[in-house]
Amino acid sequence: MIRKFFKKKSSSKSKIDAFLEKYKLPTSYFGINRRSVTRGVGIGLFWAFIPMPMQMLAVIATTPLFRFNVPIAITMVWLSNPFTMPPMYYMEYLTGNFILGQEGIQNIELSLEWFKTNLSDIFIPLYVGTAFYSIVVSGAVYLLLNRLWVHSVKNEKEEREMHRRQREANRHKHHKGKN
Repeated sequence: MIRKFFKKKSSSKSKIDAFLEKYKLPTSYFGINRRSVTRGVGIGLFWAFIPMPMQMLAVIATTPLFRFNVPIAITMVWLSNPFTMPPMYYMEYLTGNFILGQEGIQNIELSLEWFKTNLSDIFIPLYVGTAFYSIVVSGAVYLLLNRLWVHSVKNEKEEREMHRRQREANRHKHHKGKN
């Protein structure tokens, strides 16, 4: 099921192939296979959780090391956007405080001045929480997606085998009826 979804999305191969050939890029950067897609999701989520500018450039810089589907990774990075960043980073801050066993700051304001004043108190808990989500959550999603992909392929093979057996049984029954 998961594999079929991604395979259907990769129908405009000729334009992608021409682009890859023109810029001499490996095909794995746009590959639709288990490794490429699951790595793209995992790496994109990893960078999405990190509060930093230019997360998409971090994805691009990581590409030669792991070889993954770049468009999928960049799409996953967009999960952190101006609308989702405040709750994401607040959740990471709370998680960091929990891991560190700290109370944390109670009167949080969404202003640049407040952040400048309290940055030293926020920084460590925020990045401890960030490390948790970047490593644990993106890793868990990667493993889950990988498992679902393998399960999907196994189910497809079993379905094909079942249909093949049914066709053979029908042919055999039809052939037997003629005698």
